[in-house]
Amino acid sequence: MRFLKTAFWGLVALVLVTVGLANRELVTLRVLPEALGNWLGVSPDLDLPLFLVILIGVALGLVIGLIWEWIREIPERAEARWTARELARLRAEVARARAEALPRDDVLATLDLPAIPARR
Repeated sequence: MRFLKTAFWGLVALVLVTVGLANRELVTLRVLPEALGNWLGVSPDLDLPLFLVILIGVALGLVIGLIWEWIREIPERAEARWTARELARLRAEVARARAEALPRDDVLATLDLPAIPARR
């Protein structure tokens, strides 16, 4: 399993290096469209290698997906917390019921004790 994991991440690294080497030319990223930037008088531009733009886009997509999924799972986490509290309450109730059901007579209590295996 460890070999498969190492091979997978090695393949991912190889693909990333290949994409990076194939897309080294600079591209200009504009925050605003040119007409809107001229109208506002502000037009922030960035010159970045294309592979960096691709990797930033993928990373941003992963982060947005992570946040979206975390928000979507809020009801499931709330139900799991409720289930854990209910389980703890039921375990306490069973322990209390077992304590009340123990025999009051010393002889019966001795008979109900688990047997201790003999030593060899």
